[in-house]
Amino acid sequence: MVVAAGFRVTGGAVVRYGVLGTGGVGRTIADKLVALGHEVTIGSRSRGNENAVAWAEQAGPTGHAGTFADAAEFGAVVVNATAGTVSLDALRAAGAERLAGKVLIDLSNPLVFSPEGAVTLDPVNTDSVGERIQREFPRTRVVKALNTLTAPLMVDPARLPGEHNVFVAGDDADAKAEVVAVLAEFGWPAGSVIDLGDIAGARALEMTMPFWIRLMQSFGTAEFNYSFTRAK
Repeated sequence: MVVAAGFRVTGGAVVRYGVLGTGGVGRTIADKLVALGHEVTIGSRSRGNENAVAWAEQAGPTGHAGTFADAAEFGAVVVNATAGTVSLDALRAAGAERLAGKVLIDLSNPLVFSPEGAVTLDPVNTDSVGERIQREFPRTRVVKALNTLTAPLMVDPARLPGEHNVFVAGDDADAKAEVVAVLAEFGWPAGSVIDLGDIAGARALEMTMPFWIRLMQSFGTAEFNYSFTRAK
């Protein structure tokens, strides 16, 4: 499963990743990738972003800070960890030519919070952020994944006992296979990954989030996940 720029996801080789977004999700993903021995450039709108610079200083020589464009140029695989409502703007800043041919793992959710705290999605139902990204960047291999659970569980599923599930959706079967290989590095067994088909599956994945937020409020913690049992 070969990715852009001659790097390989499997086989223990070092892969260059570009992570777009310097919030908790982006930094958690970047931390895990560096811990696995990969090289990471974390990107933000401005080169001197405080979160990005602080992360790079603690990450060591394989962690770098830059702009969205720097991260997209650096990464053989790109991770979109920006808020779904601004993801297209971030990817436009990254540049279509820097994303062309690459796998883009889209973690985003288009959450919109009212002043009263109510949660809605934009887009929703007939469209999704994942689909919008794929339409605007047709030469990029977009895979929706990891948007249905909290960041620490994304990179360490063993925090919860037993088998639980994570999902992928995308138009390119090879790209999904490459993302499944990344998930395996994070600790997700192949049998725990459910393929929801083409990128339109991103609609369903994004629409789980208001339900997820209600569950979090009911449980009093974000440390939970979905586990599905199928009939034999």
